[in-house]
Amino acid sequence: MTIVRATLKHLNDLAPLFDGYRIFYKQESNLEKAQTFLTNRIKNNQSVIYIAYLDNKAVGFTQLYPLFSSVSMQPMYLLNDLFVDSNFRNKGVGQQLIQAAKNLCIEKHYKGLAIQTAFDNPAQHLYERIGFKKDPDLHFFWTNDSLKI
Repeated sequence: MTIVRATLKHLNDLAPLFDGYRIFYKQESNLEKAQTFLTNRIKNNQSVIYIAYLDNKAVGFTQLYPLFSSVSMQPMYLLNDLFVDSNFRNKGVGQQLIQAAKNLCIEKHYKGLAIQTAFDNPAQHLYERIGFKKDPDLHFFWTNDSLKI
């Protein structure tokens, strides 16, 4: 398995995985919009994306967004997206992608990784097995309803 940091040259491999990730979260497929979204993240240096390859086939990705902790006054990453093609799950792909993210935090001396996922995502067992602790704090989210069409 090879893990690489995504650049614009990886978009053709990355966009179908990202589209699959969105479908997993019950969004409609939109490969063109996925490619545009990813292009903007990469071009504007707004996220770090790693892709996993098995036998030269893209099989998974993770996307990290930069955050800051005011309390600890340290940067960290939000591991917002993690997806492995269903044909390649349970082969250590997700774990290796997360390890790449952990290594980036170590290299940059960042506080760590926060993970945002659905409450019923079965990957939570992986997160706990590899050292993540469930945050007992309450989480709230406000949705801007004026954006709804």
